[in-house]
Amino acid sequence: MIERIPGFIRVGTLFDLFEEIAMLVLTLCIAAVACVGLLHVVVAVIHLLLTTGLQPTDPSVLQGIFGLFFTVLIALEFKHSILVMPQAPSHSLIRMRSVLLIGMMATVRKFIVLDLSGVNVMEMLALSAAVLALGGVYWLVRSKSVTPNEVEPQLHEP
Repeated sequence: MIERIPGFIRVGTLFDLFEEIAMLVLTLCIAAVACVGLLHVVVAVIHLLLTTGLQPTDPSVLQGIFGLFFTVLIALEFKHSILVMPQAPSHSLIRMRSVLLIGMMATVRKFIVLDLSGVNVMEMLALSAAVLALGGVYWLVRSKSVTPNEVEPQLHEP
C-alpha cells in the first residue's frame, strides 16, 4: 500500500544511498581513529620497553597500555558493526550483538583503567551491574539467533 504513494520508492532509494554514504564516511573516520590508536599503542609499548625493559612494575603504566589496547579494539568492533551488510539475514540481530559487545568492552575498559584507590562502592556496583546486564542481554540475543543446525544433537539414553 505504501508503494502506491507517488515518489515513495525514489525517496527510499535516496535514503539508501544516503545510508551507504554515511556508512562509508563513518568507516573511514573509525579506521582513522583505529590507526591513530594503534600508533599510540605501538609508541607506548616501545617507550615502555625502552624505559623499563621487560619488567614493568608500575600498575598505572600497565593500566594505560591496556586502556589503549581496548580503545583500539572498541574502534575495530564499532567498524564491524557498521559494515554489516543489510542484505544479510537478521542483520539487526547482528548489529544489536555488536553494540552489546562494544558496551561490554567499554565497561571492561573502564574497569581496567579504574584507579581502585579513588573509587567508591556505588560506582563499582554500577559498573558491575552494567556488565551483568549487558552480558545477560547479549546471552538472550545470542540464544534467540541460534539455528537448529548450530545446536549439537543431544544423546538420549534408552
